Amino acid sequence: MALDGRTKSGGNAPGKGVWKSGKGKGRHHTKGRQLEDQAWSEVTALLGERPRRADLLIEFLHLIQDCFGCLSAAHLRALAEEMRMSMAEVYEVATFYAHFDVVKEGESPPPALTIRVCDSLSCELAGAQQLKKALEDGLDAAQVRVLRAPCMGRCDTAPVLELGHKHIDHADVDKVKAAIAANDTHAVIPDYQTFADYAAEGGYAAFKDLRENGNWEEVQEKVLSSGLRGLGGAGFPSGKKWGFVRANPGPRYLAVNGDEGEPGTFKDRYYLERVPHLFLEGMLIAAWAVEAETCFIYMRDEYPAVLHILAEEIAALEAAGVVDKGYIELRRGAGAYICGEESAMIESIEGKRGMPRHRPPFVAQVGVFGQPTLVHNIETLHWVTRICREGPEVLSGTEKNGRKGLRSYSVSGRVANPGVYLLPAGSTITDIIDACGGMADGHVFKAYQPGGPSSGLLPASMDDVPLDFDTLQPHGSFIGSAAVVVLSETDSARAAALNMLRFFEDESCGQCTPCRVGCEKAVKLMQADHWDQPLLEELSVAMVDASICGLGQAAPNPIRMVMKHFADEI
Repeated sequence: MALDGRTKSGGNAPGKGVWKSGKGKGRHHTKGRQLEDQAWSEVTALLGERPRRADLLIEFLHLIQDCFGCLSAAHLRALAEEMRMSMAEVYEVATFYAHFDVVKEGESPPPALTIRVCDSLSCELAGAQQLKKALEDGLDAAQVRVLRAPCMGRCDTAPVLELGHKHIDHADVDKVKAAIAANDTHAVIPDYQTFADYAAEGGYAAFKDLRENGNWEEVQEKVLSSGLRGLGGAGFPSGKKWGFVRANPGPRYLAVNGDEGEPGTFKDRYYLERVPHLFLEGMLIAAWAVEAETCFIYMRDEYPAVLHILAEEIAALEAAGVVDKGYIELRRGAGAYICGEESAMIESIEGKRGMPRHRPPFVAQVGVFGQPTLVHNIETLHWVTRICREGPEVLSGTEKNGRKGLRSYSVSGRVANPGVYLLPAGSTITDIIDACGGMADGHVFKAYQPGGPSSGLLPASMDDVPLDFDTLQPHGSFIGSAAVVVLSETDSARAAALNMLRFFEDESCGQCTPCRVGCEKAVKLMQADHWDQPLLEELSVAMVDASICGLGQAAPNPIRMVMKHFADEI
């Protein structure tokens, strides 16, 4: 039917037709960025026979980044085609993580070599800012890119930088120039206990015996009676998690949180670079206890040597028939501190941006791929093996200051001998400094961070508080992952707190306004000559009460601690 004298035909009908009579020029291709044949063939070759599963997206982005040094728009478009995903999905994941360099059309790719200089608290105390400036001034920016980076988990050898994938400890310009001249940019693999060495000492006997004859509830009771609690920082009784996960119908999974990103923490790296199979056996025992169908190990990208070790030793376990091929999946992080939060880690395992989930439901009910998931830290599983071998007394048999158990303290800053120290859980900062051989020459103890920047700063006068779960909360702090950084009279508590807040500002995932905006505003307020304490406290309340996850909830701790204990500096 004609409307207003117009017809659909375009013939000789009266009026002006709105439909063209001819074919017209039209569009010869689909909307959006076009698929380039060469980029597509390169991506297809890189992916090879790997399954095109959405949860492997981050792994595939690493393949492209490692091969070409960046993620070009053409390669991202080709990856989206290969994965049958929208370009927007691929792009939002690629741009979320700090270790991916997305290069749009018309932009120049980054230089072939990148130096990442750690500027977290221990490295800043050791001169990281001066080192970064010296490198920027002394190197050709067209050949070498110098970037700041958050904690690399090598605080005991500060200042530290990463040249390509090689870490340079106690770094200086001369060491960097020598490494560049020698093209020495690959991770150094330390000597460690291999599968053959571990098995020769009776390794995996406990796991094999449990798999054939064990009762998971008896093992759970051992773990509970040992007093083992989550050593990633949360402190939840480890054995209880097993019951929560088992209570939900399968399939079930186990996810290992190896994203040790809390500045000052390096205990997990310490153990993995020496005795990785104590952890791997503990993981298999926990997976057996909850009947997990797959184990996912999420390991931070800042640990290239550990990633190499785990890949080698998982292959050895498969070759020896200890596990079926593919039962353990090693996933590589991409530079996002937030993925240390368990639900954000699970999002990343699923190939997404690492954004924390709202809870409930908890991951024990709805975890990886929506299934019940047991999440443990590296050191926690290390102790599971030792408990099964040596009995719960290996932890519960040690007592100090009314506290039971052992703690692996990562100690750095102004001490004579930084490192990982296994001490009674009731140890005070005085005990820890003594274990390190005292303060470094010329330094007088002033303050300490008891458990990463999230725990804030305590003054030297509080040197009699046991550094353990539940003992620091009355003082507005907590032990977390036991990342201890010691400050001296040469250091500013105010500057240390600002360093911590800058870290949180950089690492906020941006999902919730109290954290995203709160960290930014806090940094600006803390840069003033005199702090507006009532306004900072008001901001802190909003962040603690309204942030989705622990990052925003704990970020104000350094602010509050400095206002309470170091008011003369602000």
